[in-house]
Amino acid sequence: MHDLAAPSTSAVAPPATTGPPSVGAPEAVANTLAPSLESSLVIEPGGVQRSPRTRSGTRQTRWALRYRLLLLLLDFLSCSAAGWAVIHMYPQAEAGFFDRTVLNWTALLILPAAWIFALWVHGAYEGRYLGLGPDEFKRVLKAIISLTAVVCFLAFTQKADLSRLSVGTVLPLTATVTLLVRFVTRKALHVIRKRGRASQRILLVGTLGEALSVYRITTRNPNAGLVPVGICLTEPTSEQASLPIPVFNGKVEPLDRVKQVGADTIAVCGARGVSPEALRRLAWQLEGSGVDLVVAPSLTNIAGPRVHIRPVEGLPLLHVEEPTISGVGWLIKGLFDRLAAFFGLLLISPILGIAALAIKISDPGPVFFRQARAGRGGHTIRVWKFRTMYVDAEERLAELLGSNETDGLLFKMSNDPRITRVGHFLRKTSIDELPQLINVLLGEMSLVGPRPLPVKNEEFAGDVRRRMLVRPGITGLWQVSGRSNLSWEDAVRLDLYYVDNWSLAFDFMILYKTLFAVMKRDGAY
Repeated sequence: MHDLAAPSTSAVAPPATTGPPSVGAPEAVANTLAPSLESSLVIEPGGVQRSPRTRSGTRQTRWALRYRLLLLLLDFLSCSAAGWAVIHMYPQAEAGFFDRTVLNWTALLILPAAWIFALWVHGAYEGRYLGLGPDEFKRVLKAIISLTAVVCFLAFTQKADLSRLSVGTVLPLTATVTLLVRFVTRKALHVIRKRGRASQRILLVGTLGEALSVYRITTRNPNAGLVPVGICLTEPTSEQASLPIPVFNGKVEPLDRVKQVGADTIAVCGARGVSPEALRRLAWQLEGSGVDLVVAPSLTNIAGPRVHIRPVEGLPLLHVEEPTISGVGWLIKGLFDRLAAFFGLLLISPILGIAALAIKISDPGPVFFRQARAGRGGHTIRVWKFRTMYVDAEERLAELLGSNETDGLLFKMSNDPRITRVGHFLRKTSIDELPQLINVLLGEMSLVGPRPLPVKNEEFAGDVRRRMLVRPGITGLWQVSGRSNLSWEDAVRLDLYYVDNWSLAFDFMILYKTLFAVMKRDGAY
């Protein structure tokens, strides 16, 4: 139910009373919602006959099939290339009773076929894991572990005199090449999706508030490949929504609206307005139609690993685990932070020395700026940073408060007159943040975490205080998502998402993305 789809190239013109003149119009259009006396969602009892032929002929399945076939071909070639490389790296590595011809066929055909089968068994070709998130890569790693175990088992039971060096090289090399190829393929998919193709076209079904919430989330990241093309309300309302997609408030069956706007997926937003019986009948109706059905629960900003479905007497219960902010993983994070900070300070010491000299020459005053910030649990820490402003910056802050370009606790101004010429360069390149490795080495901060806020405990209430459950970080989800271009609300949302869904893999992903964020320099000032 989560296949990828290429959007229709033709615009659909809904009735004049229900939306804009064409779907996907660039300008925002105010949709006036005419009130009605009953729910607008009509779902007839029963369902259509299940028809694989009908589904295979849909636009969505054709595109998804092509993408999966491309991955299958690339995975096969990746394993074949690894086998070919190992054969030429170790030309004397015979495999017991295998002669050279059999060994070549095994490395170039049999092993790649087994690799494809292992990937398929572990779900590496399922549409819901492709295009976004770490699950696709996790399944590749699980597949290589399984294939390695099978090869070792067969070698042991058949007493085959396999070259340990060859086996120990070809399988890790296969996994490495496959991960690299899939990463490049994913980036190419993201480029295509940003151009409006290879995406699922979604009809949102629910109340206006629920539908708008899902609309904002799905349009926030075009790489996800989810493109809302219409909203079908389940409750009458007289409110107005300024959206570039039509909002339907008339009594209508969802399948009719799907055909009208050219959607290939129905997304039920929340539980209000759609009863369990209506949702079940809707699922029956969509069988064989080629239209997917997804349900967006009210529980948001909780990552997949924390959510598990627990069926009880046919009732699917969502079991939500507590955030993992303690235990072995947390100890490994602390150890990694300190080791990375120690060796990082040694490695970049020449850069730190040059930056300190430039600051001292450009403006009289201290090299470092030590500001009190809130650490884990609200405890005060003093953050190490290179000084990027004139020495009287704090005294001049009051006269600039009216020019603050953010809506949160931090003061941000793109053309702050208090920043020195050297300071502008240090901020653009994020070199001014590097001394915070000292805080990491002391255990006051982490490499990855929420940004430390100024010490104003009276303002750390409600959701904002929850971000202090973990140590603040030099980089974080906010930095790889827009930095200073983000609103305060978005910054807090990203910090809370990090706290609620922390994992070591999440940290490494943020560190990887930080490199590109620093090079891009977007939002750094």
